[in-house]
Amino acid sequence: MTRRTCIITHELEQSQLEKIREMIPDWQLLTGKDPVNWLNYVKEAEVIAGWKKDLKEPIQEGSTNLRWFQSWSAGVDSLPLAKMEANGIQITSANGVHANPISETIFALMLALTRKIHTYVKNQQSKTWHHASMKLEIHNKTIGIIGVGAIGKETAKIAKAFGMKVVGVRHSGKPEEYVDEMYTSSQLNDVLPQCDYVAVTLPLTNETRQLFGAEQFSLMKESAFFINIGRGEIVVENDLIAALQAGKIAGAGLDVFEKEPLGEDSPLWELENVIVTPHTAGSTEHYTQRVIEDIFIPNLKNYINGETPAINLVDYQKGY
Repeated sequence: MTRRTCIITHELEQSQLEKIREMIPDWQLLTGKDPVNWLNYVKEAEVIAGWKKDLKEPIQEGSTNLRWFQSWSAGVDSLPLAKMEANGIQITSANGVHANPISETIFALMLALTRKIHTYVKNQQSKTWHHASMKLEIHNKTIGIIGVGAIGKETAKIAKAFGMKVVGVRHSGKPEEYVDEMYTSSQLNDVLPQCDYVAVTLPLTNETRQLFGAEQFSLMKESAFFINIGRGEIVVENDLIAALQAGKIAGAGLDVFEKEPLGEDSPLWELENVIVTPHTAGSTEHYTQRVIEDIFIPNLKNYINGETPAINLVDYQKGY
């Protein structure tokens, strides 16, 4: 009888490996970033955690034994979802892993733009002593969090420490702790004029693709800052650039872009009112620990007991 196989395409600590082996002692467990460790076993693997380009072809061909895939990222828009759904593969995401580091990045960008830290860093490089018209505060302002999931909730919690008013947008419109006013997705345009900061924490779906364009930027305050750590394709990038160049919004902190890496010819690199980070908002020393211990291991327990993995099960219809 062929051994059941589990592949994890990342390096794990010994303690994490031991926990998994204790749960599936009779399984073949293959791990590591180097495809050499597991490439010959992809077609027979029943469980795979972590996406690599080497997995794409066999999954699209439907020539695998894969029944459950654990994504290493919160977003699953880069996966061949149609093929995976057709093949009956259950997907769970890494949603929730990013709440701490990304909420920290959101506030790092907001504070840097507000207190002109990015400008002063540039001045330091040229030994320029200049006030740069510093005047703004973040305290008691209004933040609009567009997408109140795990990241949005942690962002709202931090915002209250600054005495901020928090307005949120989520598909269901369901109230949430630390959010003063919650709106549905259809009310986005009603929210934008209220906000001093707009933080986008949405996944990329058919509904959110190019959600922010010229109309949305025209509705924002000229003094407002736009923060995007969701997905670049949520924004019409040329419309954002035009709004920044025309002074329709005050500035932007951007971790994600329509095409990555961001092209050297993009005006975003040179705009004084923009901070660019290279899609690193979710990077953290605790990433693998949280994926494995908080999501994968509990889901694996369900799976080997014949149950559906319960944590972050992706709804193919919603795309997340």
